[in-house]
Amino acid sequence: MSLQTFTSRARARLAVVAAAGFLATIAAAQVATPVVSGPIPAVGAPGTDLTHNYPQLASEPNFALSRLGYVEEEYFFQGTATRYNTPNLADGVAVSTGHPYKSRLIVRRPESASKWNGIVIVEWVNVTSGYNLDLLWETSREYLTREGYAYVGVSAQRVGVQQAPYGLTAWSPTRYGTLDVTAGGAITDDSLSYDIFSQAGQAIRSRPELLGGVQPLMLLAAGASQSSSRLTLYYNSVQPLHKIYDGFFLHTLGGPFRTDVRAKMLRINTENEVALLNAAGIRQPDSNTFRSWELAGASHVGYWFMNYRQGLVARDGLAPFNLSCDKQPLSHVPHRFVLNAGYEHLVDWVRTGKRPPSAEPIQVTSVSPLVIPRDANGHVFGGIRLAETDAPTATNTGVNSGAAFCVLYGSHEPFGAAKISALYPTHEAYVHAVRQVTNRNVKEGFVLEEDAKEIIRDAKDSRVGTPNPLPIP
Repeated sequence: MSLQTFTSRARARLAVVAAAGFLATIAAAQVATPVVSGPIPAVGAPGTDLTHNYPQLASEPNFALSRLGYVEEEYFFQGTATRYNTPNLADGVAVSTGHPYKSRLIVRRPESASKWNGIVIVEWVNVTSGYNLDLLWETSREYLTREGYAYVGVSAQRVGVQQAPYGLTAWSPTRYGTLDVTAGGAITDDSLSYDIFSQAGQAIRSRPELLGGVQPLMLLAAGASQSSSRLTLYYNSVQPLHKIYDGFFLHTLGGPFRTDVRAKMLRINTENEVALLNAAGIRQPDSNTFRSWELAGASHVGYWFMNYRQGLVARDGLAPFNLSCDKQPLSHVPHRFVLNAGYEHLVDWVRTGKRPPSAEPIQVTSVSPLVIPRDANGHVFGGIRLAETDAPTATNTGVNSGAAFCVLYGSHEPFGAAKISALYPTHEAYVHAVRQVTNRNVKEGFVLEEDAKEIIRDAKDSRVGTPNPLPIP
């Protein structure tokens, strides 16, 4: 039985309900329950209201949640937080307590409880760009809505809440002017963020109205890039104290992790972290609580994610992108298919104890200096290999340089027409190659069957291998 069949929405919902009685990581009593207000109404339409009186990076109308039977609501939550030191690979130490804060939650959930699978993805939103980037939601939004997840984005850090010009209070004083995660400016090092994130989880568990009146059955903490680093500290130092979250899902960066924390951890890196961000130097083996996957040819920030993100950023007047890189930027290897499979494995791991498959790491022949061998197409060896790598029409890597964030964008260099024709003399040859790679990924557990259909359908709809192929982007 395939993973997708085993964890279809209806089957998963029933299994999670049956398992609810023995999920051990129930919110600890020492975590305060914050006061929650909302939903906060959106007064203006996204992109047209100059006061920005709507949720920053709201999905509607760019991604029509309402047509999928989902609602999007924003809440404020407030209380007093404890300031923590987070020593390396050790329990956190409370430094002081009673620090007032007020922040926000963005909730996306099925309108009908009958569609909900009982699982909540709680994302520590990324603030590297100066705003509240719900990166994992944007990447897997089709899958999450398809499978009936609830999603909550948490703004826990000062930059996303209060730093001008794109932090919430500066971006929309009308809507967000009362928010503060610095105890009135007294604490600006984000040491309150860990307790704020715990209290967000406590609110989700204890305030069913956030989820349409239904009690959650599983909370998965999630984050990407800088948020992965924050959640590494949270996992190692605060999760053992608070035990709020049932599992952890990290994408790009993060680690090393303790192996004596009960909550399961799946971390998915790209080639970019291995090649440029020292992930190869801090690898740790898989264990009873930890799995690490690495995606060959992929970059920290990829093409398909940026296509969607750029529309939201332009609509909301947020920081523009500089793509003046030394190589054509943005790898076309899609993260979302592997992330989607990762969610299903993590849910199953938490629910039943069945471990996700181990993945071959990207091949590194030397860490210092770093040496990563490549094949004749410029691709690395090893790692999870999607069709863009093993049935390629371009060289996709996690390596680039140049202005601003180019180091995170990887590269995409299309093959010439002659090479394409040599690799795929007919359209059927190309579709066959994509199908073989994708079926292998399904069998190994790194792509879901539903996503495999999309991959193969896109190959069939392409012009690769035809007498008059369209230019490959």
